[in-house]
Amino acid sequence: MSFKVTNPANGELVKEIQTWDSAQVESALAEVAAVTPAWAATSKTERGELMKKAATVLRNNKDRYAQIITEEMGKLINDSRAEVEKCATVCEFYADHAADILQDEMIASDAGKSYVAYLPLGTVLAVMPWNYPLWQVFRFAAPALMAGNTGVLKHASNVPQSALMIEEVFTQAGFPNGVFKSLMIGASQVENVIKDPRVHAVTLTGSEPAGRAVAAAAGSVLKKSVLELGGSDAFIVLHDADLDEAVKGAVTSRYLNSGQSCIAAKRFIVVDAVADEFVSRFKVAVEGLKLGDPMDEATTLGPMARADLRDELHVQVADSIAAGAVAVTGCEVVEGAGAFYKASILDHVVPGIRAYAEELFGPVAIVIRARDEADAIRIANDSDYGLGGSVWSQDTERAEQLARQIQSGCTFVNGFVKSDPRLPFGGIKNSGYGRELSAHGIKEFVNAKTIWIK
Repeated sequence: MSFKVTNPANGELVKEIQTWDSAQVESALAEVAAVTPAWAATSKTERGELMKKAATVLRNNKDRYAQIITEEMGKLINDSRAEVEKCATVCEFYADHAADILQDEMIASDAGKSYVAYLPLGTVLAVMPWNYPLWQVFRFAAPALMAGNTGVLKHASNVPQSALMIEEVFTQAGFPNGVFKSLMIGASQVENVIKDPRVHAVTLTGSEPAGRAVAAAAGSVLKKSVLELGGSDAFIVLHDADLDEAVKGAVTSRYLNSGQSCIAAKRFIVVDAVADEFVSRFKVAVEGLKLGDPMDEATTLGPMARADLRDELHVQVADSIAAGAVAVTGCEVVEGAGAFYKASILDHVVPGIRAYAEELFGPVAIVIRARDEADAIRIANDSDYGLGGSVWSQDTERAEQLARQIQSGCTFVNGFVKSDPRLPFGGIKNSGYGRELSAHGIKEFVNAKTIWIK
């Protein structure tokens, strides 16, 4: 078996990398296990120095790494460069703040001295997706390693070069061999790694079915897990919204990364009073996107990551139109080489239509019309997902009150959802559990250990 890298812009085979057999997996896990106790004993200062070097390695190789990302999964080249830079930023954030976040927490009790120490768990397995092939990994790896854990990565099968270059970053930064290891394994091998006693916890970013499988495997051996799964984020436009700003935010949030983001706005819930005007302006802006080669800096909408994903998306769109949704623009496969799909808008989406309930992971926006703000909140919460969401209104105090009513891990007011190392990130309902980033994220994979002294 092998991992085949196919350029989604032209369908050409770029590289083929052999998957590992059981002996290679055993060798890697043994190497990680051997270094885990020594890494846990390393001072936070030394860890921080190495993590800052990792940020430097990322920046020094930004163009090369960005080209590999774009070649593997089709991200616009400028967005790939921005992803590398964001990875450097999260490395620096935890290098600067991990020691303070994880310092012993003194607690008064009947003891002469009592406190909570935040100690590493051991080795954390990360099962990661292709859509942000560096960022998704570094937002786990930077805090996990700074907490004193070691890490092993099972990356998506279509981005093996990215998996190898992440390990390269830590190696070039001077981390001890085995502190971070990319396992070149397929999905069928993941369960055995989860259940291996040398692995102590698991984190996954990916689909809901993958999350259920990983959670079940981890649960069967009583290991901690964190899941960041799919999303169908609500983008609520109220009657008093600044429509110019709302449309600008809508285009960025929906079509960034060709719409292949868990936290992309997917359900545009617009109150009737401004729905026609919003859709009209949205259509003009969307039709202004330039579809093309992601290596061309003038391109503003690249291909989807794989042709099969593009085809699955089109079936969802076609079924939704057949059930009564209105195609405002796009909704067509682009003929020829590459996994291209036109920037699309579906209007008048209602319950019973596939697009209403399902996540559309690609450049398709759906518009759901609401009677008023109360109806908009009801619709927003009428979803199995609960990752993010946004509210657009010039009455920010009222919008803030509504934001608290949306069932999600985060809600933004007059801004599109994005991740930030300073803020916790994660979902509820079928979007998963646990948190990444911020102080909350680094504390997911530590032993909050009570120390009591008479």
